[in-house]
Amino acid sequence: MTIEMHDLAGANPDVRFSPFCWRARMALAHKGLDVKTIPWRFSDKETIAFSGQGLVPVIRDGGKVVHDSWAIAEYLDEAYPEQPGLMDGPQGRALASFARHYAQSVINPVALKAVLLDIYNCLDEGDKKYFRDSREKRVGMTLEAFTATPDAAFAAMKTAVATLRAVVQGQPFIHGDQPAFGDYCVFGTFMWARNVSKVKLLAEDDPVHAWRERMLDLFDGLARKSPGVGA
Repeated sequence: MTIEMHDLAGANPDVRFSPFCWRARMALAHKGLDVKTIPWRFSDKETIAFSGQGLVPVIRDGGKVVHDSWAIAEYLDEAYPEQPGLMDGPQGRALASFARHYAQSVINPVALKAVLLDIYNCLDEGDKKYFRDSREKRVGMTLEAFTATPDAAFAAMKTAVATLRAVVQGQPFIHGDQPAFGDYCVFGTFMWARNVSKVKLLAEDDPVHAWRERMLDLFDGLARKSPGVGA
């Protein structure tokens, strides 16, 4: 049975940029599950009303509906234990939890300073007013002012990924020899930037860049094949 996933899209329905949706998309690929992704926009709240809330990712697996990338990963491990684990055991879960919070509290804010206006520019016209109003209220200034120094994000990201660099310069992935959900949590941020912006966030000689390249190549290049404006 094919799982359906509602996935945030821009004006071009093939451009998928949500870091949280990328976490879920990579988790589904990790499990080797068939998935049909459905483009969703901020103005499409009614199309996911069946989930009881208004955010993506949302998956529907037969009669089961799950939202939130972390809850989706938990569900996939529970429902498909015969497939490769996303968070094997208490230690795997703890590492994935650390990576999730590290991405959200340290890496995401730096990327946001670089790409917030680019996100706005990639949106469908029906989403732009909502996005501008809500995000400008959140950051306390215009999108243009917030992203006025994108080059500074490059230097800030070098510091932000120091912990990740220390890990992946000694092993291929956060979880060791093979990727798992912690990798997908952090990788989602870089797909967020890659698919909407040309801003450079990582130096090519940075071990984190090499890790990102390995992530892009996973699952027959699933992420690398995703349309976007970045490299």
